[in-house]
Amino acid sequence: MIGTLLNDRFRLERKLGSGGMSTVYRAFDETLERWVAIKVMHGEMSRDADQLERFRREARAVARLSHPHVVSVIDAGEDAGHPYIVLEYIEGETLKARIRRDGPLPIGEAVAYAIEIGLALSAAHRARLVHRDVKPQNILIDPEGRARITDFGIARTLEAEGLTQAGRVVGTTDYVSPEQAMGKEVSGQSDIYSLGVCLYEMLTGQPPFVGDSHVSVAMKHVQEPIPDVRERRPEVSAALAGVLEHATAKELANRYPEVDQMIADLEDTLAIEASRAGETTGEATAMLAALPERSARMAPARLRRPGRYTAAMVVLIVLALGVGAAALFVPSGERLVPLPGIPEAPGLVEVPLTPESAADFDPEGDEDESSESVGNLTDGNPSTIWATETYQFQFGPGGQKSGVGAIIDAGEPVAAKRFEVASNITGWSGEIYAANGEQAGLADWGTPIASITDAEETERVTLDTAGQEFTHYLLWITQLPEDTGGRVELTEVGLQR
Repeated sequence: MIGTLLNDRFRLERKLGSGGMSTVYRAFDETLERWVAIKVMHGEMSRDADQLERFRREARAVARLSHPHVVSVIDAGEDAGHPYIVLEYIEGETLKARIRRDGPLPIGEAVAYAIEIGLALSAAHRARLVHRDVKPQNILIDPEGRARITDFGIARTLEAEGLTQAGRVVGTTDYVSPEQAMGKEVSGQSDIYSLGVCLYEMLTGQPPFVGDSHVSVAMKHVQEPIPDVRERRPEVSAALAGVLEHATAKELANRYPEVDQMIADLEDTLAIEASRAGETTGEATAMLAALPERSARMAPARLRRPGRYTAAMVVLIVLALGVGAAALFVPSGERLVPLPGIPEAPGLVEVPLTPESAADFDPEGDEDESSESVGNLTDGNPSTIWATETYQFQFGPGGQKSGVGAIIDAGEPVAAKRFEVASNITGWSGEIYAANGEQAGLADWGTPIASITDAEETERVTLDTAGQEFTHYLLWITQLPEDTGGRVELTEVGLQR
């Protein structure tokens, strides 16, 4: 079709790419004398009524979006049986081409691109539109260095029905969410998973899974945890690894419920990465400069925990005071510590903890209570979580379980005076025990030294240790909150002595 003049206006000049549904050309708009990109539907596809409606739906859906990180739809039409969509022409390259050429991106730049893609998805989700094929091939890097998302060809409005065959896998398997791979219904959380996989590839230079076929890769997304990004790139911070883990959780209950929450955590993480690296380049510099404004606009107050500084705010405050930002962080585990001279409580000091300080405790069940994420309780990053399994019954005497819990290893015998726990889900109750060494069963822990009833977002309870020192402290959850899905979700646990 090179040289074809569509509707006496758009002259197709060069093929840019082709997919299963359409071919994209660079074209010249002879009316407005500008370059555009035109997606022309394949002739055999246009004769399928469902495929034709999907193509037209893309034009209508994306035309509703106006966002600096979305490639805009300019027009749509049909000429001699050739349906087409006219798009903004972006002179640049795809994110996939950039990764193939340069390998892993600078960490700050990868985070900045993930934020920009997230902002575009946020706009789409607010318009009730799920992209369903988020991948580096569909991300363009424009001449200004910004990420622009395109190709909503298999996008679907959350209200749409009847255009996706039941059980059909939709999306590219290298980036497909577990629910997509299994042919289940998708939501904005599916885009979040795919964005997390894109971020993983930006950081490591390759997708997390490879296989002999598309099916084998898809099944790995369903069955296998995402490989630890820090094993492939050790300089990635624990905070960023935590965001990746949260975004790519297999279970929807453990994944970010909204992309705005992921954006907020990525913004905080960008500040952490900048402080660790000592400098930023490219898009990371522009994004870091815009952090305060974007954080205020994109992260509603309900997503921020009261009484806590975000990492970005802390870095900016410290730089303003002329204090080295690196002093805020403990290199082993990146656990945030209080600002110098401002203790958490008068006369109390924090017991140093690392992600290895926490262990799950489920002696009345299968002895595994989300063990893969329990280290999030003591990693110093409030954006990561440890969640109990989901239960269809309440804990209590005579029930199937009296509770579940998490053990905190103080590293040495300490007479802890206060126990702190932060929650995403409130309304649960529990008890705290202490012992020297991990104990096999609940009865071995003795009597509780404190209790929590109807927990708020942050609970600080005084421990009755009578001055005795213990190496291990147990948080034992005895009652699940009402009407929250039968689970508890905790973000941080701390000890003070």
